[in-house]
Amino acid sequence: MVDMHSFDIVSKINMQELTNAGNQSVKEIETRYDFKDSKSTIELGKDEIVIHSDDDFKLKAVIDILQNKMIKRAVPIKALKYGKVEEASGSTVRQHIKLQNGIEQDQAKKIVAMIKDLKMKVQASIQGDQVRVQAKDIDDLQTIIKTLKEKNFDFAMQFENYR
Repeated sequence: MVDMHSFDIVSKINMQELTNAGNQSVKEIETRYDFKDSKSTIELGKDEIVIHSDDDFKLKAVIDILQNKMIKRAVPIKALKYGKVEEASGSTVRQHIKLQNGIEQDQAKKIVAMIKDLKMKVQASIQGDQVRVQAKDIDDLQTIIKTLKEKNFDFAMQFENYR
């Protein structure tokens, strides 16, 4: 029997790097002149980030700082799902940002359908919050990875367990 080769398509966030990016953002906010006397904060939770600030303008600036720090630390910003800006106490604003860990079912179905549309000799299956792709030929797997990277999905995607 011929060996099957495979890889997993996942959507993960390195939480340590995200924490580091958050801490660097807080330090920058504390030292920047335009945030002097500002009530801007970044709270990192297990599956969400909550950002408080004085107004919409400063909130967007805080998000921009956080995104830049995340990019420098290779944390995918596509893994952030922004909630709507809401009023908070003390005439401040707040925004909840959900962290996507794992591929949602409908997204996984799109990936599997796209792989099947390529009409290659590969098998794609949804396994929980990830997609496993198997093939006899390694070149087919590399073609799948290349094709998926070229498509611009609205979520972060990584490839692991390549064997």
